[in-house]
Amino acid sequence: MNDAAQAPTPAPAPRKRARVRAPELIGKGGWLNTGGKELTLADLRGKCVVVDFWTFCCINCLHVLDELRELEEKHRDTVVIIGVHSPKFVHEAEHQAVVDAVERYGVEHPVLDDPELATWKQYAVRAWPTLVVIDPEGYVVAQHAGEGHATALARLVAELEAEHEAKGTLRRGDGPYVPPEPVATHLRFPGKALALESGGFLVSDTTRHQLVELAPDGETVVRRVGSDERGFVDGGADVARFSEPQGLCLLPDGRVVVADTVNHALRLFDPVSGAVSTLAGTGAQWMQGSPTAGPAREVALSSPWDVAWWQDRVWIAMAGVHQLWAYDPEAGTVEVAAGTTNEGLVDGPAAEAWFAQPSGLAATDDRLWVADSETSALRWVDPEGAVHTAVGTGLFDFGHRDGAADQALFQHPLGVTALPDGSVAVSDTYNHALRRYDPTSGEVTTLATDLREPSDAVLVGDDILVVESARHRLTRLRLPEEAVQVAAVAHRTQREATAIAPGPLRLDVVFHAPTGQKLDERYGPSTRLLVSSTPPGLLADGGGSGTDLFRELKLDPEVTEGVLHVSAMAASCDDDPENEYPACHVHQQDWGVPVKVTEGGATRLPLILAGLDA
Repeated sequence: MNDAAQAPTPAPAPRKRARVRAPELIGKGGWLNTGGKELTLADLRGKCVVVDFWTFCCINCLHVLDELRELEEKHRDTVVIIGVHSPKFVHEAEHQAVVDAVERYGVEHPVLDDPELATWKQYAVRAWPTLVVIDPEGYVVAQHAGEGHATALARLVAELEAEHEAKGTLRRGDGPYVPPEPVATHLRFPGKALALESGGFLVSDTTRHQLVELAPDGETVVRRVGSDERGFVDGGADVARFSEPQGLCLLPDGRVVVADTVNHALRLFDPVSGAVSTLAGTGAQWMQGSPTAGPAREVALSSPWDVAWWQDRVWIAMAGVHQLWAYDPEAGTVEVAAGTTNEGLVDGPAAEAWFAQPSGLAATDDRLWVADSETSALRWVDPEGAVHTAVGTGLFDFGHRDGAADQALFQHPLGVTALPDGSVAVSDTYNHALRRYDPTSGEVTTLATDLREPSDAVLVGDDILVVESARHRLTRLRLPEEAVQVAAVAHRTQREATAIAPGPLRLDVVFHAPTGQKLDERYGPSTRLLVSSTPPGLLADGGGSGTDLFRELKLDPEVTEGVLHVSAMAASCDDDPENEYPACHVHQQDWGVPVKVTEGGATRLPLILAGLDA
């Protein structure tokens, strides 16, 4: 051992960046998870701050919550994550709904409830989710849109820690997070329910990471399956672990398939033995470029939200990638059954259809019903695989309106239940209602209101048992002979429209590969850009797909407002010539940008996919 004095390690060179002071964090709804304290950026000085702009309807936002958990735990004494809840739907602007969502999804950092999008506007955010990094001196140093940035964030945080430790501007110690007091209830934010052959019910107790078997009364707990800790463990009922399980379906042999959502897996529960095993998924999230078919245990899934038995296969509402997949128990394989991964509402052949976070399934002999939550739509698949829309118009129109299907509106429905007469009951989650669609008459009616975030329903004779997720219970309702009509309410997403000049518009998706990475062009172009609009006539030219992250668009001056839909993807790999097998990362984001065509508006629309050293 050499005892000679060693020269100190030189401090990292200061990072060159534009010095942009972070705007203050303000929100009319106030702060959660702080023990009642109002936070300011001054309170966070000395910490590396990651601001997460999210909304609880958005599956990509939920993915980011999970991606941030490891960073949050590893750097708890130097990093503070701040969630800024920025609502899309009217229901998401309700303060209690945000309180519920923070508990439901296990958010363990302070959250600012910003129902009027005040902080969203101050930071010029355009998409859910968006991450902004603020250094210990209070300056913005990075902004990322979309998910999949955990590696880049970890590297940046390490750099900031070293830089500000050397400068003396890093403050270590506990952050401002104060956990809420736990509440004792039999169920906690249950997701889906299933009638068992025993006459009882099985419920996914999502927030406690368990399955709960209830007696026929729908209230008495018979047993719990799984420990109450998040994990991915097979075994007996007392040792198995789930992570926010949701959908349930019964196989012909009496066993139950479970959509283990945050584990990105399908699990199998045997009600007789109590054993839990894994049917499909690797435990990792599917990313662009991953296999979309093959042996079930070797193919990654992405946030399976519901499952249904139809045409001798288990159909999967793959909310995380806006698709339907199917598991074949005979062959032990999974594959994509419908959808392109593009988010939106497009009918047609299975391989060309677009979904938007499908979250509920119900099977009948001649169709598979789909609750397509982000388009507030009721869709269905026919036996030939074609996709149809019964109710719903797109990503930005929603409300509570009964009547003819082409005029009716839902608000983020999560469940659908087939009824004996061929109609379906829709768990209209953000309207706190149970609705009914009759394909014979083409009419939508309201069966019940004053529910609290209903997410599923099960038939019980002449009754229907509704999962009231935010009331932590199952509620039994009598199916009325005639539905109750309600006054019509219609909404559009309340985001400030971007003023765009008529004629040519330069679209630029800004992407800089994170530090230590470069674009992966070993197998051809590493980027993709897809552009469309609502209404379609808004875009006179420039729609469609391509490999460049810029596009010259032309807007029709006769169409004065609408939404530009932009989907961008870029793949980057570690830039290390000595590494024969570099780790690669896919950065992807979808934007829906409300625009207003007006003289004097902008002629360039920049969207940030990822940019370090901003």
